Amino acid sequence: MSDSKELAALCNAVDRSCLSDRLPYPYTIKDAEDWLCRVSQNEVVSGIYRAIIADEKVVGSISVEQKEDVYRIDGEIGFMLHGDYCNKGIMTEAVRQMCTIAFRDLPIERITANIFHPNTASMQVLRKNGFVHEATLRNAVVKNNEIYNLCIFGLTKKYNNISK
Repeated sequence: MSDSKELAALCNAVDRSCLSDRLPYPYTIKDAEDWLCRVSQNEVVSGIYRAIIADEKVVGSISVEQKEDVYRIDGEIGFMLHGDYCNKGIMTEAVRQMCTIAFRDLPIERITANIFHPNTASMQVLRKNGFVHEATLRNAVVKNNEIYNLCIFGLTKKYNNISK
């Protein structure tokens, strides 16, 4: 809970053009507290959640959340990083570490990333970590009244080279 103010500031400062609309805007301290409560209840039960720290402050967030039902062997990765910290290798390293932890601590066999087509930076981060572009769902996402393709990337535990 001590990170709620920093988390709220981060969520209001990041470029939201390629983030899910489930992230409220404006993002209040109450939103941050609700998220951190959910995180504390679900950590290692159905997800792995981490703050990304640089210069002794929260500059990003990353998580792998295990899916449910017949999809329960899959975890979905999501991440965001403050623009001032982009293009420095921070997110590539965060994804590498997160995938290693998720495969170790969650009962999953794969990690999926859903990326809006214009988000080439995130696609590059995933490729650097061994994710494979598996499919493109045409006209599958609407963000800010624009329709985008959704690119599906996957990394399987069996073929992951991250922790080797």
